Amino acid sequence: MKTIALLIGALALASTSASVDLSKVKRIEELDEFWAQLDPHLQMHRGTKMAPDSRIVNGEEAQPGQFPYQALVLSFFENGNSGLCGGTLLTQNFVMTAAHCVVIGSLATHGTVILGAHNRQIVEDTQQRIDFGTINAHPNYSASLLRNDIATIQLATPAVFNAVVQPIDLPAVSDDRTFAGLTGIISGFGRTSDETGSPASDVVMFTSNPILTNADCQSAWNAILIQAQNICLSGEGGRSVCNGDSGGPLAVRENDRSLQVGIASFVHSSGCASGFPAGFVRVSHYLTWIGENSDVVLRN
Repeated sequence: MKTIALLIGALALASTSASVDLSKVKRIEELDEFWAQLDPHLQMHRGTKMAPDSRIVNGEEAQPGQFPYQALVLSFFENGNSGLCGGTLLTQNFVMTAAHCVVIGSLATHGTVILGAHNRQIVEDTQQRIDFGTINAHPNYSASLLRNDIATIQLATPAVFNAVVQPIDLPAVSDDRTFAGLTGIISGFGRTSDETGSPASDVVMFTSNPILTNADCQSAWNAILIQAQNICLSGEGGRSVCNGDSGGPLAVRENDRSLQVGIASFVHSSGCASGFPAGFVRVSHYLTWIGENSDVVLRN
């Protein structure tokens, strides 16, 4: 998730990628195999009933190109299952996502990354669809508790940077901030619907809320699930990521640039819009691992 030339100067699309019918690719959290591997305690907190209602909840549509680092990650597994997640572009060669997006029992056999998309159901001129190369899931990833829920994917061919495809910044190694109190911005592909059940939209959505201290997050969840490797976003106003946004970014704005501080990992079984904080992987906790499993140049 092999190339054919479309036009001179145009981007190459992976032939397997171009043929993918996104309407038939399930979100990772819709797969029975995903739920079967979770610890019963965490199953209680995620709730399978949320899966079909996958979206950034209580958000708004992004402008095309507003989040040039946003990736769509399509993973395919040995048993014929396929899963859809979010991700972020780190460099021309690597994308970062959640480990649970590429590991269900075993590592995904192949996949596609889509960059530069605004509407994921259309093969837009801005899109770059590139096959997976190497998949690097954290070796200590726990599928049962979603610990170390981080992975990088090497692209089979380099992405081409342009106005709508750009990498996101990562915190410096020396940056010891918790980011609590800052406004966190979440983005992803998913559906929105009104009360009468209007057809879903498949454009990039986004919203924002304050980032919480881990102590405040633990008071809403518990100390078993929320640890130093996590960072949480307030669920104020029912604004949150939801299941289909797994692997996508939690970012803050700094010096007119986006800094990724989290990777979407889990939400509460009460519902994405319930007001409970959403749990993310804390990027700064994994900077050394990210540097060793990508070609990103870490800042000191």
